[in-house]
Amino acid sequence: MSKLDNICVYCGSGSGLNPKFGEAAERLGRRMAEAGIGLVYGGGSLGLMGTVARSVLLHGGTVTGIIPRFLTERERMLEAVQELIVTEDMHERKRLMFERSDAFVALPGGLGTLEETVEMLTWAQLGRHTKPIALANVDGYWGPLNALLAHMRAETFIRPGLEVDYLVVDEIDEIIPRLRRRLAEVPAETRADAEVTGRM
Repeated sequence: MSKLDNICVYCGSGSGLNPKFGEAAERLGRRMAEAGIGLVYGGGSLGLMGTVARSVLLHGGTVTGIIPRFLTERERMLEAVQELIVTEDMHERKRLMFERSDAFVALPGGLGTLEETVEMLTWAQLGRHTKPIALANVDGYWGPLNALLAHMRAETFIRPGLEVDYLVVDEIDEIIPRLRRRLAEVPAETRADAEVTGRM
């Protein structure tokens, strides 16, 4: 079984209108810290990004922030973390976030959250990695994306052999257990092969 040492969390640099989003980010950070799982995230202090990072820190966990130089002021880089990496561009940021994580979780967010999550789904679809991906479906937030993916399957743009493998988790407390179960399902040799080819 592969260890779940670090989770990459994608989420908004805004907080959204629904207070349940912030509550979910705080709870996920607390659960990660309690489980001894490090957070890898986008390095900002605003919105849900800041909420999940501060929650991990508050509860004794470890945080790695990875942020491109041009966003350090716009997203108010959070400096009170154990490791802070400033990259030259978005491509380097996303590569490092991928390499340093054992799984991915998407909390509510905007275009950046969607783009990063879909990129991980695409890499998994193409066999570039076998790391589990979970949508934290807080108050049904990711329902429209699930519907779109179902529509793509119905129209055969996602067809046999190109399945999109991901978890939809409605309860925050279920995220870590389900990620661990998914990791346990991946044969060690398959995981090792995918991790070698997945370094993009």
